[in-house]
Amino acid sequence: MKSLPHAVKSYKKTPEFTEHTVPKGLLNDHQTKAGVWGKIVILEGQLDYTILEPEKETIRLSIEQYGVIEPTMLHYIKPCNTVRFYVEFYK
Repeated sequence: MKSLPHAVKSYKKTPEFTEHTVPKGLLNDHQTKAGVWGKIVILEGQLDYTILEPEKETIRLSIEQYGVIEPTMLHYIKPCNTVRFYVEFYK
């Protein structure tokens, strides 16, 4: 998985979501805009993060493993039972 570039700065953070409150759009294919990176931070439980480009890859995220969202890359998430997380955006 990619790392966040050193030059990017955090500018926005979502509220905390659970398996019950995660927006439906995050469960389906979606992407960030050009120049916008994301960091999926797990506070409790686990989440499957699937990146669809350039090749399909699924990563199990946990408190120890956050997810990096690259600009414009299609992806989606799937909660694994109980989960609490947020997404932080960078540019």
